[in-house]
Amino acid sequence: MDKFVYLFHEGNGNMRELLGGKGANLAEMTKIGLPVPFGFTITTQACNAYYESGKSIPALVEKQTLDALAALEEKMGKKLGDPKNPLLVSVRSGSVFSMPGMMDTILNLGMNDETVVGMAKLTNNPRFSYDSYRRFIQMFSNVVLEIDTYFFEQFLEETREQKGYYADPEMTAEDWQEVIGGYKEIVKKHTRKDFPQDPKEQLFLAINAVFNSWNNQRAIVYRRLNKIPDHLGTAVNVQSMVFGNMGDDSGTGVAFTRNPSTGEKVLYGEYLINAQGEDVVAGIRTPQPIATLQKEMPGVFQQFADTCHRLEQHYKEMQDIEFTVERGKLFILQTRNGKRTAQAAIRIAVEMEKEGIIDKKSALLRVDPDQLNQLLHRRIDDSAQKTILAKGLPASPGAATGQVVFDADEAEQLGNEGKKVILVSPETTPDDIHGMVASQAILTSRGGMTSHAAVVARGMGKACICGCEALKIDMKGKQFVVGDKVIRHGDIITVDGSTGEIMLGEIPMIDPELSEEFQQLLVWADEERKIGVRANADNPEDARKSFEFGACGIGLCRTEHMFMDLKRIPIVQKMILAENYSERMEALEQLLPMQQGDFEGIFEAMQGFPVTIRLLDPPLHEFLPDKEELLVEVTKLQILEPQSKELKQKELLLKKVRQLDEFNPMLGHRGCRLGMIYPEIYEMQAKAIFYAAAVLAEKGIAVQPEIMIPLVGHVNELKQMRQLVVDAAVSVQEETGKQFDYTIGTMIEIPRAALTADEIAEEADFFSFGTNDLTQTTFGYSRDDAEGKFLQAYIENKVLPDNPFAVLDQDGVGKLVETGVKLGRATKPSLKTGICGEHGGEKSSIDFCYRIGLDYVSCSPYRVPLARLAAAQATIRHESKNEQAVTTA
Repeated sequence: MDKFVYLFHEGNGNMRELLGGKGANLAEMTKIGLPVPFGFTITTQACNAYYESGKSIPALVEKQTLDALAALEEKMGKKLGDPKNPLLVSVRSGSVFSMPGMMDTILNLGMNDETVVGMAKLTNNPRFSYDSYRRFIQMFSNVVLEIDTYFFEQFLEETREQKGYYADPEMTAEDWQEVIGGYKEIVKKHTRKDFPQDPKEQLFLAINAVFNSWNNQRAIVYRRLNKIPDHLGTAVNVQSMVFGNMGDDSGTGVAFTRNPSTGEKVLYGEYLINAQGEDVVAGIRTPQPIATLQKEMPGVFQQFADTCHRLEQHYKEMQDIEFTVERGKLFILQTRNGKRTAQAAIRIAVEMEKEGIIDKKSALLRVDPDQLNQLLHRRIDDSAQKTILAKGLPASPGAATGQVVFDADEAEQLGNEGKKVILVSPETTPDDIHGMVASQAILTSRGGMTSHAAVVARGMGKACICGCEALKIDMKGKQFVVGDKVIRHGDIITVDGSTGEIMLGEIPMIDPELSEEFQQLLVWADEERKIGVRANADNPEDARKSFEFGACGIGLCRTEHMFMDLKRIPIVQKMILAENYSERMEALEQLLPMQQGDFEGIFEAMQGFPVTIRLLDPPLHEFLPDKEELLVEVTKLQILEPQSKELKQKELLLKKVRQLDEFNPMLGHRGCRLGMIYPEIYEMQAKAIFYAAAVLAEKGIAVQPEIMIPLVGHVNELKQMRQLVVDAAVSVQEETGKQFDYTIGTMIEIPRAALTADEIAEEADFFSFGTNDLTQTTFGYSRDDAEGKFLQAYIENKVLPDNPFAVLDQDGVGKLVETGVKLGRATKPSLKTGICGEHGGEKSSIDFCYRIGLDYVSCSPYRVPLARLAAAQATIRHESKNEQAVTTA
């Protein structure tokens, strides 16, 4: 027979999936002898059975609930509904994972027109009794009968004003009786029924309501945001009531065992004398800091402080505790692991290790890697007032304020003048890179979490919001519209790349702080992790930042980004528009020393760590003006200046743009295909790398260039390109007389490459998995189109569990990566493997990379600390599993 109901003393802390977090903690606290009011838990399985029965409580669950109620009545020496000695209970939700405020609670259940009289006599406190009854009616009516609490609050406020009262404690028993009468009328008006008087009917209606709250809108949204499975269900905790509103020797409060904002080891919380739990959070009365309880009730405070210490030692975690004092006696109603800021999480983890409560591995597992983003970027002050205009995708964390500009050239100009600007555009392209560098943040109405704007902004550590379709951008009129608000060129806005919020005006911010505890945690992470962490960096500045953040190399240097400088673009365009080989070589000879200088700076910044350099990858048309804009310019010139020299130049440019235009550029003439058709481009880049290596060798600085051929789909492509690079190296070595070590590999971003990795490995020293493009080619999704059009709907409707461009699709794309690693190492056991897509900075993807044996992950510079921690956590978790497996065997 299934057991659906457990008395608190029958459970324990390991039964979380069955009893929910709250129920498991109540059981555990009961077991260790803390003063927990007696009660029972109806399990999460009962919740699932409720839904399977068409939202009806099964007979077996009902019987076990009544049996548990009888045991509770016997223990307390009271009966539910007994007019002379009534038992009152609370009915609370309790999911497996903490979902604060998402589901429903009912207090004082068992109150009716008879028990309220009995309670008044028993306590010799009619005011308390009628106050408890009115609270119950209001809460029950809202949660169970679904009457908006506004009607009750309005009636109560009107009554207080009529009587000249400021706060609830001034109300007398007679006043509360009057309020109760009004509340009953509200219930009858909205439900056309009297307020239920049978306590057992109240109980089962309340249980139904808690089960139903598992699928209320706010709970569904919370689960989706926090990736909590829908099938878990919620438990229901029925607990005998204790009362903090029985006079000045009673009270209620909430406290943390440490400060949840800073992590300081000090009791942190609030309490109210002569109040019930909801009063602390309702805002009607101002609570007192928990420290002042020491003056009000010194004995209770000391007992509470000792209990807090005991709970923290028992759970080995900072606790969030709800308590009630009834006539001088302390009761603990709930404990759970406390929510905290990133700063507090790190400090608490490190200090608990120093205090001997946990070990280093446990400390590392205590901090969510995603939280570290909060500490590496400026962020909005939580206490600041803000007017939110719209919300887009939080593409790159951090916050920034600036005046709105719509043009990359203007952004660069104003930025160089020291003005703070935010670049607003439907989308960005590589042509906009100079404006992005000069901007405080980037805001686009199209594109997704891995669009050009998002990827580049993350690499720079700049705030970025993408795909904000609520923005109607008028580039010509230099303004955007959100609803009925018009934001014009030069207006000040603030963006929060961590939340996706766009706000009007300047909002106060907090600068990043890298505490000693943060540095200590990362040192521990490096001691534990067994997978390397590199950075994606395209210039010396990003390389230096990566090195500061602890990267052990560059996993991806995108050479095309070096071409986007305003001074270089004309030379790049000259190379593309060249009519013959000699014209192209002339342009390439101008570009070579520029690229060489970049490589020298990157090699020097990385101080001997390996640097993986990807040769030119995007299609050539990306370096040319937009075809549509060019067509407009040509048309205007044909009308206004038909004989001009400028028209002829523009017409030639348009002709070339049309020649290079492709139906599907992502699958077109790009990557190694460029090198195959224009080998002189790759030869120039390879020589620039080797000349840079020779210069640093002259200075006595070690370098480890790893030259990566992109978009290889067939071994013969890599074979030809490898030979080209080797020839370039030999040429430079003979010219300079310097010898240097280097390796040649490929980026695996085509499914065929992963499936034929055993052949490709014959020509490769390393594989770097470019999971951004591999995801596109595996799913058949255009990244920017998918994120802007249908991907969000897929996630909301559970077609996909996550955005595959943000979280690696382990079942599909991951299987190709794993296949590529196995096949490649079957041919070449020493083959180095890594990942350089955006997934290299996402914790679950890093865990996967560790499991399949990659040597390193690579991510944006500002995500390197996150990746170091996630890599350590993956190592600890899986080594622990392996140790358990060996022990079991």
